[in-house]
Amino acid sequence: MTHVKICCIASIEEADMAIKYGASAIGLVSEMPSGPGVISEKTIKEIAEQTPSYISTFLLTSKQNVDEIIEQHHRCRTNTIQLCDKVINGSLLQLKKALPKIKIVQVIHVNDDCSIEEALKVSEFVDAILLDSGNQKLVTKELGGTGKTHDWSISRKIVESVNVPVFLAGGLNPHNVDEAIIQVKPYGVDVCSGVRTNSILDEEKLKIFFEKVKIS
Repeated sequence: MTHVKICCIASIEEADMAIKYGASAIGLVSEMPSGPGVISEKTIKEIAEQTPSYISTFLLTSKQNVDEIIEQHHRCRTNTIQLCDKVINGSLLQLKKALPKIKIVQVIHVNDDCSIEEALKVSEFVDAILLDSGNQKLVTKELGGTGKTHDWSISRKIVESVNVPVFLAGGLNPHNVDEAIIQVKPYGVDVCSGVRTNSILDEEKLKIFFEKVKIS
């Protein structure tokens, strides 16, 4: 089955619910310029510590300085780091060397065909890529959680071009995830608002989402 990451997890109870239905990864959102799901680093650490070791715990960070990312990870103690923006101070190689046991996932915000080249460039330095629908060029950056889809044909080209696992995010929900999987053929899918009601994880939506993933 396609792997599923449930993002914007806000509590141990939400993490347990996601895992119960089959999530292999959960997303824990630290400080962002915009978007939903932000929780404190203290809460991220608590959830990460109480999540089974076979589940990937993603620290979503907007930081662009390698030293700051490393320091934040030491506080949060997840087993995976999701870079929601480009690293501009330091390098991905430097980050990998500093945290050799931690998986590094780079987000590519899919806007046009330039995203394919961007994904190819970073693919040799990361453990996975996550395709989302943000916009780093806005005055207030959108680094995820927009609830918007993007051009899945570009995402499919990225999946076919790189040699690392690719997660698909951006506007997924129980009504379109099956079509997204058929079109893009990602390693995994990532959902936040699509399985929530009034920002709370909705068990019925979660159940339907996993059913659609299983039959895709």
